[in-house]
Amino acid sequence: MIIRKLFTFENAHIVRGCTTQRCSHNIHGHSYTIEILLESNYLDNGQMVYDFGLVKHTMKSIIDSFDHSIALWAGDEQRYIDDMQYHSDRWVLLPVSPSAEQFSRVFYLIIEKILKATSMSNGEREVKLNSVIVHETKSGYAQCFEKDAHSALMGEIDLKEIEFSKQVISEWGDANLWDKILFNGLTVNPLKI
Repeated sequence: MIIRKLFTFENAHIVRGCTTQRCSHNIHGHSYTIEILLESNYLDNGQMVYDFGLVKHTMKSIIDSFDHSIALWAGDEQRYIDDMQYHSDRWVLLPVSPSAEQFSRVFYLIIEKILKATSMSNGEREVKLNSVIVHETKSGYAQCFEKDAHSALMGEIDLKEIEFSKQVISEWGDANLWDKILFNGLTVNPLKI
């Protein structure tokens, strides 16, 4: 069985190297919808695949980091990056271009780490991240599966290279949230939710 959780955010970016000049040479924004799809062949003690309450706060905090911010690619011109960081309090610096495809891969890897840090204490079994879908527009999306997220052919993504602005970090409630996710120091305890 597959279940899903939806998140939304507004974000601006430039996708360098794409075919259209509007997209590759101009800052523009999208109203993104992110679908997190989990799967299992089993139901827990509540007869659910998984209670999204276990991770919704952590997932939401990270995904919300992209809301009303600008997604920057570390491979862009340094002058552009510096200007955007100077003129915006909310930004996320990514090691990949902020296309829908790369967003889906980045979010897959992040959600995968959050799931691994979650204590399963209500009979959940073999809960797995099926895929992440990033809707960039109402008519277009990218869907990432495990093989895509970890694909050397698509370029390896090192989550340690992602950088969040001070403003974004200040809104998490735990300034060490990202480090905890990266270095397995995050513990999602269902009894505290």
